[in-house]
Formats: sequence, structure tokens, C-alpha cells
Amino acid sequence: MGKVKKPTSKSDTLIPSTFLEPLAALQRVLERFDNQGVIIGGIAASLLGQPRFTADLDAVILLSIQDLPELIAVAADEGIAVRIAEADEFARKNRVLLLQHIDSKINIDISLGILPFETELVSRGQTFEIGNLHIRLPSPEDLIIMKAVAHRPKDLADIQTIQVSHPDLDIDRIREWVTQFGDALDLPELWSEIELLLRPSM
Repeated sequence: MGKVKKPTSKSDTLIPSTFLEPLAALQRVLERFDNQGVIIGGIAASLLGQPRFTADLDAVILLSIQDLPELIAVAADEGIAVRIAEADEFARKNRVLLLQHIDSKINIDISLGILPFETELVSRGQTFEIGNLHIRLPSPEDLIIMKAVAHRPKDLADIQTIQVSHPDLDIDRIREWVTQFGDALDLPELWSEIELLLRPSM
């Protein structure tokens, strides 16, 4: 498990207050599965890079498809319900469980990790502390790798802000995994593009 990252002087403004309750509930779900998961998406980008708007919460958890009923039950205990009919079937096909925090109505997507990278992502996770809230996040390098694969304009912008906040990135790790994903996705130019975004730290 990674070390606890202390909040910065601006941490009180990093997460909108409306997200604190659903974020805490999501973290409790991860804890009930021995913290075999991390919170990703816009919240992670805001905490590891620069604050930005996000409308939902995302996480990756290392869990078998066969454990979906238990995950759904645990989430329900924490005030998080499935948000579509036949959510179990959808998750079995797509490895993403679509949920919603009941009180706040904030959507939560939990991906069921299985890939070697996802296993490393979770094992290298770190705990980030904001006030009384401790949440599990990926390392900056691993979040950049995920953002590189997602490759939307906001993901590329997130990579740049994460790089600015973490000038001592492990570039070799990022290169290794982005190159592998680029080959698998038939995007041989993927690393070259990401390298340009990281150049200030190289």
C-alpha cells in the first residue's frame, strides 16, 4: 500500500462538498473488499493534478464477476444502489457496475479489474488524506497511463496538470505501459503523443 499523501493548503477546495458523502461511501465499499481498489476519474485527476469539474465518481476494484452480487449488496449497505435495470447482467458483459449514491444522486461507475495493469494499479495505490477523509487513489504515473488510453481532450489536459504537480514522474513506467496499450490498440503513435505532454518533466 502507498503512503498517506497529506493535503495541500488548497485541499479544502479540491472536492466539491456535494461529493464528500458519496466519495466516503465509495471508499467504505473499497475498504470492505480489503482496499482492493482505487478511485479514479475526475476526482483523482483533481487531487493529483488540478481541480476540475466532474459529474460522477469512478473506481476500479479487483473482483471476480462471480462476486457481483456481494458487491451490489455491500454498495447498498453504504447507500449506493444500482441505477439501471439488470445492472448485474450489464456488468457481466461490460465489467462495469453502474450505481448511484442514493442521497446525492451522484452516479458511480465501478470497473471490475482483471488486466495485469489493473492489478499493478491497485497494488501501487496510495492513500490521500483530506480532513477526516482517507481515499485510495492510483499513483500519478498510473493515472496518466489510464488517461493516455482514454485519450479524450479532458484526459490529455489532465495528463498535463498531473505532470505539473508531479515533476519527478517515473517516465519509464509510463512509457512501458502506454507503448503496450498502443500496440494492443493499434495506435503505435500513442506514446509519441503522450511523450510530448510530459516533455517538461523529461
